[in-house]
Amino acid sequence: MAVDGPELAAPEQLAERIAERLPSAGRAAVVVPAAGFYRPASVRLEHGRTDPDARYTDWLDVRALAREVLDPVGPGGSGQYLPVLWDVERDRAARARRLPMPPGGVLLVAGPLLQGVGLSFDVVVHLRVAPAARRRLVAADQAWVLPAYDRYDDEVDPAALADAVVLADHPDRPALVLSGRFAG
Repeated sequence: MAVDGPELAAPEQLAERIAERLPSAGRAAVVVPAAGFYRPASVRLEHGRTDPDARYTDWLDVRALAREVLDPVGPGGSGQYLPVLWDVERDRAARARRLPMPPGGVLLVAGPLLQGVGLSFDVVVHLRVAPAARRRLVAADQAWVLPAYDRYDDEVDPAALADAVVLADHPDRPALVLSGRFAG
């Protein structure tokens, strides 16, 4: 499952909440933050620390996330996934050990810009923050990222692709909109 949305919508926090509730429904769950699969700073920030196009295309190591997490827990996989590949704070390999996916467990990958990059998820929850709300809610020092999310909306239309959309324009009052197979 992907929990996709801009950082200001806190996709990791929602993924953690979902993971906390699944065991009571008889399903173990693990959360893998997409940020653990960001590229090294030398690649990620090659065009500068505030380049929105680089944020959109260069930060997430899509192949590594598929190779180390999605493929191993998917059909025919080893069942052993890597919880983190890169330590962004220290800008070095995390040196994490592979972990076993619990039998029948649910994997939640949380982070921004996860759709439309070739990753395969069984279910996608998208935290939708409208452009006007993003401009209102984002911290001034992070405003450089706004064009990346505008581009994502235009090129990918993540709300249309998602199985469920959480309207997060007002973080204190999120609204769930089911789509696709869950709307019936």
